[in-house]
Amino acid sequence: MALDPDAIRECIRENVVDPELGINVVDLGLVYDIEVRGEKDVRVEMTLTTPGCPLYDVLQADVERAIQERFGEDVSVEVDFVFDPPWSPDMMSEDARMELGFV
Repeated sequence: MALDPDAIRECIRENVVDPELGINVVDLGLVYDIEVRGEKDVRVEMTLTTPGCPLYDVLQADVERAIQERFGEDVSVEVDFVFDPPWSPDMMSEDARMELGFV
């Protein structure tokens, strides 16, 4: 299966859940950008709900695992955590906002 940003985003949506909130990281608005840099090279730019979130290593490992399980163990996955722009509840999908009581 060819690497495609939309397919990678859907893979992350289906397989990577924030352990504290129980909602996938895509609908939480934590995934900012996905860049396919080569046939087997992916960079995921994402954030956390707070800069001091202790789960960054868990989420990083989950993103890497999900992509490699779907697209191949030989895919190089770089997960970069950024905090600009800072995350806010407005970045969540409507479904996620409803599930967490923001709507």
